[in-house]
Amino acid sequence: MTIWIHRRPESEIDAETASARGPLAGLRLAVKDNVDVAGLPTTAGCPGYAYLPERDAAAVSALRAAGAVVVGKTNLDQFATGLVGTRSPYGPVPDARRPEYVSGGSSSGSAVAVARGEADIAIGTDTAGSGRVPAAFQGIVGIKPTLGVISTDGVVPACRSYDCVTVFTAELGLADRAMGVLAAGAPGRAWPSDIRLAAPPQPVVAVFDSLPDLDPAWEPAYRRTVSGLRERGVSIVTVDPEPFLAAARLLYGGALVAERYAAVGEFVDAHPQDIDPTVGAIIRAARDLPAHRLVSDLAELERLRLAAMTSLSGADVLLTPTAPIQPTIAAVAADPVGVNSRVGTYTNFCNLFDLCAVAVPAGTAGDAQFGVTVFARAFDDAVALEIAGLIAGVGLDTPWPTRVTPVHELIVFGAHLRGQPLEYQLTDLGARWAGEVRTAARYRLAALNTTPPKPAVTRCPDGESGVSVAGERWLLSPAALGRFLAALPAPMQLGRVELESGAWTTAFGCDGAAAAAGKDIGEYGGWRAALAAGVV
Repeated sequence: MTIWIHRRPESEIDAETASARGPLAGLRLAVKDNVDVAGLPTTAGCPGYAYLPERDAAAVSALRAAGAVVVGKTNLDQFATGLVGTRSPYGPVPDARRPEYVSGGSSSGSAVAVARGEADIAIGTDTAGSGRVPAAFQGIVGIKPTLGVISTDGVVPACRSYDCVTVFTAELGLADRAMGVLAAGAPGRAWPSDIRLAAPPQPVVAVFDSLPDLDPAWEPAYRRTVSGLRERGVSIVTVDPEPFLAAARLLYGGALVAERYAAVGEFVDAHPQDIDPTVGAIIRAARDLPAHRLVSDLAELERLRLAAMTSLSGADVLLTPTAPIQPTIAAVAADPVGVNSRVGTYTNFCNLFDLCAVAVPAGTAGDAQFGVTVFARAFDDAVALEIAGLIAGVGLDTPWPTRVTPVHELIVFGAHLRGQPLEYQLTDLGARWAGEVRTAARYRLAALNTTPPKPAVTRCPDGESGVSVAGERWLLSPAALGRFLAALPAPMQLGRVELESGAWTTAFGCDGAAAAAGKDIGEYGGWRAALAAGVV
């Protein structure tokens, strides 16, 4: 197999594994060879371009600090220009199961290393689908986060404005762990204060009303995935694919490709003997594009983005097949540009529209692995991950954005509990349910005569006995908590409450006079129990 361009000796890997510490201790890490690893050459799939970095890329450094052990550098479409995994002087990377088929690119070696069990985690990059297409073809998970939230320091640029560091793993839980490490240890673009931390209880998923270029043998697998979501209570709506696909065509059919020339064009011109013919033709074609064409295409891209985002109004995510076909290596050789373009039908628009994405396996279609991608708006990474988890059958209590962004806890006791009348006031703000809790046995629980009925939880004076009250923990962004507090009606208020663990956190409270006038229901220990007993 042509997975590796540089592979460390097993003795070095074993020694490093034995001493590894951290949340990813001892997990084997493959790194796409356009991402720097100190002491290993970076070639970007071009031997003549090679240089020896003195330090790790920010993403590699973060994963290593968490205990991951670098196995080596993986093969790729040269200069990350391709979605097939065949444009490399080190040889094409075939599919892990069907060697006559492409593996997908440009992060071909990284994805196949995970699929074959030679790595637990792999770093890829994604500009037009390179972190999603190979995931689909190899039956693994690929997470492409919001553009820029992971530093690209130490990454050879392809299209600098749209490049993104991604991860591959065999299953969603590990991908989530790795992304959390990357986002914390290699931060880039700042997160806003009003992100959604969860999908709503009844999410809305948009799908295209037609599926251009999709292999007819793959359509039943996609329909099964959509039907499976519907059976889980997800609402499905349809949208026109044209603004998305028109933007996808702009990435290589328009002047945006000028960014590829800006990245490595001078090297390509000076070293024609080192360049893959297809890669060279793509990059050189951008050299003489007039500036006015780029300005015009950027304006058209914005028009298409607005049209696409308007069509998604009311939807939480968009779901598509990750790719419409998996071509053979021979088919790519016969038509390297046309086949590659078809592979990118459902991927190229993603970074142009500043979307995040999670690619997950969705069964098989004949002999092929079949995968789908969940797209969400910028910084809705937790929402995309949650819908991907529905497809994969995996629940994640604290998806990675909740671990790397400012998050506030809120303990609720009554009408905001899950399934209660005011739960929507939290879920509409993107709040995430985080489990059941109990207070310390220092509180009084009363029922207020309101509509809907509400409990009042107040702390007992020192020396006076109290009860432990059942509640729920919710997680909110700072802006969401502020909006929630601003809309809170009297006599309710937010304050600090002591949990049975001894920790103090923000929780619902009540004006003392209003609470004193309420009916004492402390003997029931919580609002649900009081409701079940019929006393409120």
